[in-house]
Amino acid sequence: MLVNFSKMHGSGNDFVVIDLVTQAGTLSATCVRDLANRHTGVGFDQLLTIEPPTIRTADFFYRIYNADGSESGQCGNGARCVAKFIFDKQLSPKSELVLQTSTGQLTTQRVSSQTIRVNMGKPQLDPAAVPFQPRSGEQAPYAASFQDGSRYAFGVANLGNPHAVLLVESTRDLEVADLATEFRAQTAFQAGVNVGFMALNSKTAITLRVSERGAGETLACGSGACAAVAVGRAMNLLSETVSVEMPGGAVTVTWPGPGQDLWLTGPAVRVFDGKIKINDRS
Repeated sequence: MLVNFSKMHGSGNDFVVIDLVTQAGTLSATCVRDLANRHTGVGFDQLLTIEPPTIRTADFFYRIYNADGSESGQCGNGARCVAKFIFDKQLSPKSELVLQTSTGQLTTQRVSSQTIRVNMGKPQLDPAAVPFQPRSGEQAPYAASFQDGSRYAFGVANLGNPHAVLLVESTRDLEVADLATEFRAQTAFQAGVNVGFMALNSKTAITLRVSERGAGETLACGSGACAAVAVGRAMNLLSETVSVEMPGGAVTVTWPGPGQDLWLTGPAVRVFDGKIKINDRS
């Protein structure tokens, strides 16, 4: 079955976006993995589908597939791209949209033709909400030690999916894949975890690299940027509004503090449109 799609990216975090409102299609995990292959498929960090909502308070449902075929509950860069896709394809005349995901709802606002603002909700910093099981008697900030002798403080947050954020001096020469693998093996995250490495430039600027569960290191991670700022704020290291520089570009995160909604602002770019064959084989 051939369906129309758009290739998009938010700060280098790249997506295939498929409209399943005006066209039909079914995606299996195998199909997603085939499409994600950057040599024999289209290639992407995540595949996003736009579907009719299942609740009256939402405008659309958007589903997030990782490159390995697993599903994710949240994607801040993806939400911006979905909102731009909806505007570009005239699926809705609204400049503000409520998007439903498998873990909740979020609101997107169109700032300009290529800039979208997303309300990511209230960060959950309680380890039980991540979910994360600290070592007996351990409280945040937690500590992680690695085979290379390095030791980093880290915090945890849930913004629709689980994140751990490690505080490092510099992200430049880190072996992110190896460190993330070792970190996951030594910590108790019941649903897996996205692992971020945050370096402080100032109270209003950080540098971040993220290894996403199901995708590996990506050029940018929207929910990871939000988690980094939330953890940094909880450690009293960051101001209310922070520029987050990632390998693919920068986003801005604003969070007044506990009990308040967190906002993510950044680019959303449509690269090209095409047709792709999908199937429902498992």
